[in-house]
Amino acid sequence: MQPADGKQEEAAQEVTTGFRGWLNHRTGLDSVLRSALDEPIPGGARLAYVFGSGLLFIFLSQIITGVFLALYYVPSADHAHTTVAYITKSVTAGSFLRGLHSYGASAMIVVLLLHLSQTYLYGAYKGRRELLWFSGCVLFALVLGMAFTGYLLPWDQKAYFATAVGTNAASEIPLFGESVRSMMRGGTDMGTLTISRFFVAHVFLIPACIFALVASHLFLFRKVGAAGPFTEDPLEPKQEAELFYPRQILMDLSLTALLIVGLGCLAFFVPVQLGPPANPADAQFIPRPEWYYLPIFQWLKYWHGAASVIGVLVIPTILALGVIALPFLDRSVERRPWKRPIATGAYAFVMLALVGLGVRSKYLDQHDPEVAQQLAKQDAEEAEYMRKPFEPELSSASLAAANVALADPLAAKGKAIFESQSCNACHGDGGVGTAAGPALIGVGAKFSTAQITELLRHPTAKMKAGGMPTPELSPDEMKALVAYVASLK
Repeated sequence: MQPADGKQEEAAQEVTTGFRGWLNHRTGLDSVLRSALDEPIPGGARLAYVFGSGLLFIFLSQIITGVFLALYYVPSADHAHTTVAYITKSVTAGSFLRGLHSYGASAMIVVLLLHLSQTYLYGAYKGRRELLWFSGCVLFALVLGMAFTGYLLPWDQKAYFATAVGTNAASEIPLFGESVRSMMRGGTDMGTLTISRFFVAHVFLIPACIFALVASHLFLFRKVGAAGPFTEDPLEPKQEAELFYPRQILMDLSLTALLIVGLGCLAFFVPVQLGPPANPADAQFIPRPEWYYLPIFQWLKYWHGAASVIGVLVIPTILALGVIALPFLDRSVERRPWKRPIATGAYAFVMLALVGLGVRSKYLDQHDPEVAQQLAKQDAEEAEYMRKPFEPELSSASLAAANVALADPLAAKGKAIFESQSCNACHGDGGVGTAAGPALIGVGAKFSTAQITELLRHPTAKMKAGGMPTPELSPDEMKALVAYVASLK
């Protein structure tokens, strides 16, 4: 009788009137909310448990900002940098949006490390949580993959050369390393195929995998339940439980609000920089990755020749397998960090090693005069590029195609006269200019229609010396030609 009474009590709590009642009858909304918010937490709510929800928020934020950035982005070697420059310099709030996305990537790494650290130090991988731990490890790898594939997409100097170093590292894998690098790049060199593959991986493949793993992770978490504090028994929780709502959800929302304010302030007050377009022929450029890949970058410096297999493949593989197999290697029910000296010591060693490698890389850069000078020069070039206004691409094909659809009938007639008089032989299709004649784009902003007409009727001595003829046109034809020249933008 007690379960039946419990069901009746739950049914009595459901809203049956109004719009919510209508929606509840058709979707079971109340039961879904109870299932989500009535999760029992052994030992009660804790600030240490907020990082999982923070990760979910950042991931959703990355998806939303990424969709808006993709509306303008063109994944090709000749347009990628221009479209990112357009977003950064011309689109309303484009720089802010790009900043949210870029800083969100770093925030995701930070919160992910905090979540992993809390889970590890609390021993929350114990007690039938092997699959939950494994799904979290795979999610960690996918997040690093998202950061790596997204770094190339701006196609500036820093992105190009840092990704070149990363893909070159894959070639150190024995037997099939060259094939892996070729698959990542779409060939031997980096170009449009590389951007296309990284774009597809960054926007479609990896996010789809993350969605699937997040769903699996949440399902497994709800299946085994929250582990509770590190004093709790991982198999048979004994401490009094507290529901997820309201205290824990308020703590989670507090972290979310902090992330919103922090990312917003960074994106607004410290805009993300964009350097000059990628120039593969620049042999002087010194690549440096983002901070979260800097320890790996420094680690690779210590392995050369045949020993590179050990540093690139063997040691990372052993470390990754050890982390994944941790629930099987540590089978005790003890969760207190000070009672697990080996596990705690291993964690401290790895984290200190990563921090030390990153600091070492920065130290060497600052104390090598040539490197420091070149890095300072690169930063100055990046800052100089950011100060310049946006400059659109001048493509004769695209401009000609755009000019075909001129809305002004008079300018359309002038285009036909421009071509019939062979003006495009010297000034190029769409007036983009050639070696024989200067570009006419923007002439309408420099001269009035009367001035353009006067120049066409009576060319200057310099224009005549360059081979400029005096077109014999009627007043109406001249008016149409001037209208077309003035429309070239």
